[in-house]
Amino acid sequence: MLVVGGGFGGVKIALELAGSEHFDVTLLSDQPDFHYFPTLYHTATGGRMAESNIPLSTLFAGKNVRLAQGKAARIDRRNHRIITTDGKQYSYDTVVFALGSVPNYFGIRGIEEYAYGINSPQRAKAFKNHLHQQLSDQRAPDLNYVIVGGGPTGIELAGSLTAYLKEIMKAHDIRHRAVHVDLIEAAPKLLPRMPKGISRAVARRLRRLGVKLYLGKTVEGETADALMVDGKPVQSHTVVWTAGTANNPFFKENGFSLSERGKVKVDEYLQAEPDVYVIGDNADTKFSGMAQTALHDANFVSRNLARNAEGRLMHRYQPKEPIYVIPVGHRWSAVLWGKTQIFGILGWVLRSLADLRAFSDYEPWWHAGGQWMNSFEGEEECPDCAKHGLRNIQI
Repeated sequence: MLVVGGGFGGVKIALELAGSEHFDVTLLSDQPDFHYFPTLYHTATGGRMAESNIPLSTLFAGKNVRLAQGKAARIDRRNHRIITTDGKQYSYDTVVFALGSVPNYFGIRGIEEYAYGINSPQRAKAFKNHLHQQLSDQRAPDLNYVIVGGGPTGIELAGSLTAYLKEIMKAHDIRHRAVHVDLIEAAPKLLPRMPKGISRAVARRLRRLGVKLYLGKTVEGETADALMVDGKPVQSHTVVWTAGTANNPFFKENGFSLSERGKVKVDEYLQAEPDVYVIGDNADTKFSGMAQTALHDANFVSRNLARNAEGRLMHRYQPKEPIYVIPVGHRWSAVLWGKTQIFGILGWVLRSLADLRAFSDYEPWWHAGGQWMNSFEGEEECPDCAKHGLRNIQI
């Protein structure tokens, strides 16, 4: 059994099958760590790196799983092998792909070159370092901090950025100045796929936090000094792109059958081809793109593989609607649970408990609890922040 991808789905299915006598599991990942994406916005605004980054070796300590590091480049269907970019080959009798998504810049010039991102702990840290370096060099905040994308990631970052900038300006002994945080969304409302009530409540919350919303606006390009929006330049050295994702290019490059969304077509067992399963963000399923969906898919496939190994009939896939929880600033979240909408501190409590539950999906409860506690501490590396006690503040 070969699992390709070290994200939510890949790690979960490897853990589920690790104890089975029927499977000899190898996990192939291009990263040595598991990235917990829901907290990356917090890592980017003063949270601890450990909150969103767990070494795979820690997750699989004592488990019957071989870890291999490499980036999958080709699938050799005839010989049942995966070939990595560095030429290594991994054989499989059954392979599960859980490669996750990649940023989609929609061909807009300059975005990939100049914009920041927070889709990995390393990129989140680079963004945070930029905030500090800019304050150290200029002794003043940027003219505009611009976030592109009114989906969950953009909203989460915008909601925490205004307060964080005020804190680190104090740490750098910069007199209070107005901070301009702009959120740009091409659709006429935030969270375009969610009910209007959620969108309106989140928009009100962001405005109260000092975020200026530009809805129905199109980004046309970026230079080192400005972002072009509807033909007008917005002066900024701090643009964060959160506006879109695309399926991992591996599938297109290797001739998989793709849907109009660019995702892999799968059957009722999440098979793309015989003995080739595709789960999570990569699969063309109803709620693809959510971490909860990746976990649901991993549980489904692992149980079906176990049933098949025991000679029992496999079950057919049923999508499961996720619970949507979107933090917007300190101790405030919007929750969509079926048709129920919850806002405020109760939503924040639900989000916090959801993170604890998610960590316990991967680690023993005592490790999961420690991982969860990281979310209540800050982590700063700049000397000014240490001097002002920001290293251990609760964000």
